[in-house]
Amino acid sequence: MSEEFHRIRRLPPYVFAEVNTAKARARAGGEDIIDLGMGNPDSATPPHIVAKLVEAVQDPRTHRYSVSRGIPGLRRALATYYRRRFDVSLDPETEIIATLGSKEGLANLASAITSPGDTILVPNPSYPIHQFGFIIAGAAVRSVPAAPDEEMLRALDRAVRHSVPKPTALIVNFPSNPTAYLADLDFYREIVSFARRHEIWVMSDLAYAEIYFGEKVPPSLLQVPGAKDIAVEFTSLSKTYSMPGWRMGFAAGNPRLISALARMKSYLDYGAFTPIQVAATAALNGPQECVAELRALYRERRDVLVRGLAAAGWEVPSPEGSMFAWAPIPPRYTSLGSLEFSKLLLERAKVAVSPGIGFGEHGEGYVRIALVENGHRLRQACRSIRTFLQAGSNQAEPALAPASV
Repeated sequence: MSEEFHRIRRLPPYVFAEVNTAKARARAGGEDIIDLGMGNPDSATPPHIVAKLVEAVQDPRTHRYSVSRGIPGLRRALATYYRRRFDVSLDPETEIIATLGSKEGLANLASAITSPGDTILVPNPSYPIHQFGFIIAGAAVRSVPAAPDEEMLRALDRAVRHSVPKPTALIVNFPSNPTAYLADLDFYREIVSFARRHEIWVMSDLAYAEIYFGEKVPPSLLQVPGAKDIAVEFTSLSKTYSMPGWRMGFAAGNPRLISALARMKSYLDYGAFTPIQVAATAALNGPQECVAELRALYRERRDVLVRGLAAAGWEVPSPEGSMFAWAPIPPRYTSLGSLEFSKLLLERAKVAVSPGIGFGEHGEGYVRIALVENGHRLRQACRSIRTFLQAGSNQAEPALAPASV
């Protein structure tokens, strides 16, 4: 009985665990670690949402089993959000389901629609559940480029022509985690046209819809006419309203896919705690100034980080959206790889980041930096990184030899 279980064999060791273990060890030793690794919002949930939770939990009737699909008022609230934000009409009864965060919804829908051996198209690098939700379900994953451009569209065309069996589903995620890429509506039109032509399901992860920093406002895939014929979209309150631990998300779109997810969930859970669903309804229906305030906060942090790293000698592209910077490893350290560089950064600068290899092999050469500390701590991180980079040599890699003459 020493052989590993079949599904577990398909899951590689979690790359982030090495950095997390080193981080925990350093903190246990009393070191002050600035954690820019996990995308875990540090801002408090807006008071009116917390107040609604407290009010709802006082009613003993809310302590009973809830509704797996989401209480009707919550599903109506999401339909109102889509109409207000995207001018998209959704039927709360057949085209919306509440999920325990978008991650749970993605994984359970993957299980619901996947047969062993199916081919699934997933951007690389991408958020791990995008590929591993399908891998757990027995599918084979074919990687495509992550940027929303012609290269990705050409790769999708090649995948349809050369994959056996033909792909059955495609993941898109914009604003993306980890790369912070943004897509426009024209790109989504191409995706919808491609998917309808080849009868491929599309799952759009729109968890960062409200975190953007310029005039380019992230659209919804469902804005494209005909998108609901082939697509569902996952959203989450985690980042929009700083509610990560509440685990409240949604899937919306194609009724057949929503029905499949509903059937799967009916066997697995009774839905989120009712007071959380009531508070989530208040978040979607209530004042939205808090969303703009959080967006401004992330913009300010982005600017502090990018400027501070530039002053340290580390040029990092300024993201247009999401709560992450996708940072190429400084040239001196590229040979280390992203995992060893992340561990060295933790050891020498006391700053934790996520190694790019954890998001797929094409994430190698990068680290993901999360905007989850206040401006003071970000400046402190940049100063520490500057000291580390200026120190030059390191133990993991021999000092560079002088150039030959």
